[in-house]
Amino acid sequence: MKKAMFYEKIDNGSVQCLLCPHGCKLAPDSTGRCRARKNLAGDLYSLNYERLASVALDPIEKKPLRHFHPGKRILSVGTFGCNFKCSYCQNWSISQGDITTQVVKSSELADLAMKYVERGSIGVAYTYNEPSIWYEYVLESAELVRERGLVNVLVTNGFINPEPLTRLLPYVDAMNIDVKAFNEKFYSKYCKGSLDIVKKTVEQAVDNCHVEITTLIIPGLNDSTSEIGELAKWLSSLNPDIALHLTRFYPSYLMTDIPPTPDARIAAVKECAELYLRHVY
Repeated sequence: MKKAMFYEKIDNGSVQCLLCPHGCKLAPDSTGRCRARKNLAGDLYSLNYERLASVALDPIEKKPLRHFHPGKRILSVGTFGCNFKCSYCQNWSISQGDITTQVVKSSELADLAMKYVERGSIGVAYTYNEPSIWYEYVLESAELVRERGLVNVLVTNGFINPEPLTRLLPYVDAMNIDVKAFNEKFYSKYCKGSLDIVKKTVEQAVDNCHVEITTLIIPGLNDSTSEIGELAKWLSSLNPDIALHLTRFYPSYLMTDIPPTPDARIAAVKECAELYLRHVY
């Protein structure tokens, strides 16, 4: 464990976490919504610091990033926990469940990243679960990875407060940000988050690093051509060259009653998005 950044002490030994917009107020010995930050004796600690649950050498296109070092690989790492509660999470076993982890210090991760350069790796991607709640470890590791001349990638839901994001962005070379839908009701009901916050993160990130967007198309919930059109129109207002990845839903976690997205539906929303964006996949 490591004492967390971005919190303040409040009454009766409680603390308030300021890392993400949930702003969890935690009594002693209680844990935040993300399951990764805990009040211990009146201070906030990161429970997933230096804890790796998943490690793989992935194609960069799997993040997905199509316009950032295409054809290369990247060392991909994840831990446990998430500040969203998506009903359809594809990685729910690590985001919401209990899983065995392995201790890897930030310096060891940076050394491991260097080891895989000879196999086409360009750096480290913090992915699989939500990397922003792994904040202290990601920040330390990203600084060391950058010192070694390699790149850092975040694959994130974008639900983070502006101050910690600003602190981290100088070490981030690329982000893939999930925009899970383009309506607040979806975020509130199925993710326990906020579209407005995510939009602000996208806007801040676009000004500081390479950004691509992913939207999982779920039949009947966020798959209308009008909604995807509005998403694409907004992205175009930031930069019409932003790549948008429209991915296919498959039944998972708590949402097993909805069938996989039909190919024709993906094609229809792709055609609509291409009215505004140059790169839709």
